[in-house]
Amino acid sequence: MSTSSHEIPGVPCWVSLLARDLESAQRFYSAVLGWDFRPTHLGKGVLVAFKGGAPVAGLGALTAAVRMPAVWTPYFAVEDADATSARIRERGATMAVGPLAFGSGRAALAADPAGAVFGFWHGEAVPDWSMGRGNAPAWLELRTRDAFAAAIFYGEVLDWDSERPGSCTVSYEHDHVVLRHGHGTVARISGGALEAAPDPEVRPRWHVHFHVPDLEGTVEAATGLGGRAASPVHTSTTSRWIVLADPEGALFTVVTPQQ
Repeated sequence: MSTSSHEIPGVPCWVSLLARDLESAQRFYSAVLGWDFRPTHLGKGVLVAFKGGAPVAGLGALTAAVRMPAVWTPYFAVEDADATSARIRERGATMAVGPLAFGSGRAALAADPAGAVFGFWHGEAVPDWSMGRGNAPAWLELRTRDAFAAAIFYGEVLDWDSERPGSCTVSYEHDHVVLRHGHGTVARISGGALEAAPDPEVRPRWHVHFHVPDLEGTVEAATGLGGRAASPVHTSTTSRWIVLADPEGALFTVVTPQQ
């Protein structure tokens, strides 16, 4: 059954990579994450990645006229794209693209007040895709300077913690803001440890976390195809993870359960 964005307000509903070389990106992510890619009715510049027959993520072409780096971007479901755009501008943030008609709905890209890029979607959600379930990404993480200010911004713009049916709930746990949909954690916001210098790897940004069965094997595959490790391996009581950069510099995180 399909789900409309107005039924899941503020919930992460898709992730997409914008890249300049689609063929290179397909080779890289096929080898590193085990994806296969299929064309869409939206043209040759838009592909969908699948794993085990289920949709995982989107892949779109950056044109020469668009001056932005390759980047992974999360999309959040909204009830009204125009109203969301207005709320973003009212709160001192930036609308970068759209809202534009895209397939059966409308999509847009924005940057929050700290500069982290995100998207939103008004329309039917991708079937069989839910953050943290199946082959969809494990979760999202916003790394920014002020987690509390970011939570207020996204809460107001995306109707988090609004008590509307289908919306997300927000809690503060161990210095992080945790976003849940139902009983599952779909995102968290971490603050503090970012520099003010214009280094793209320390600027506020959303990180997409993907499950992998073998962390070291994934890192080896990525570096063998022109990617690189952008962080050391981090360890918790439940998992191990590392930030990787693909050949165009797009950052993403891979995570595996602690043995």
